[in-house]
Amino acid sequence: MPSLSPLTTVATTFAPRLAEFAFEPGFVAAVDQHVAALRERIGAVGPELVPGPPDEEALSDYALGFLDALAETGWDEPPGHDFAVCRLTAICWLIRRYDLLDARAEARGPIDAHGARERDPDPDSGLGPDQDRDLDMD
Repeated sequence: MPSLSPLTTVATTFAPRLAEFAFEPGFVAAVDQHVAALRERIGAVGPELVPGPPDEEALSDYALGFLDALAETGWDEPPGHDFAVCRLTAICWLIRRYDLLDARAEARGPIDAHGARERDPDPDSGLGPDQDRDLDMD
C-alpha cells in the first residue's frame, strides 16, 4: 500500500483542528505566527505586501522533516496546542488556503480555512484577488 504524501498526512490529520479557530482565539493567533514563520522559512515571502503561495515541494519537504523529527522523539498529539500542533495546523492551513493537494489549484484560486472557494472581492473594496485573508473566522 503506498504511503501518503507528507502534505496529505498533515491535511488529513490536522484539518479538524481548523474548526477550533471558531472558539480558540489564542490558537488562531499562535497558528498565524507559525504560518508567518513557515512562509519566511520556505521562501513564501516576496516584495509584495501580500505573500504568495508556498512552494508545494518545499512545504512538503519541511512537513516530512518535521514529522520525522516528531516520530523520532516519540511525540503524541496532545489535546491542547503545543508547538508541534500549532506548526502542523499552520502547515494544514497553508495546504487548505492554497489548495496544494489539487493539481488544478492555480486555475481556481485559493480556498479559505473552511474549505470553501474564496469569492472575488468587491471591486470597490480595493482588495485584489490575491489579497491574503486573516486566519479569523469572521
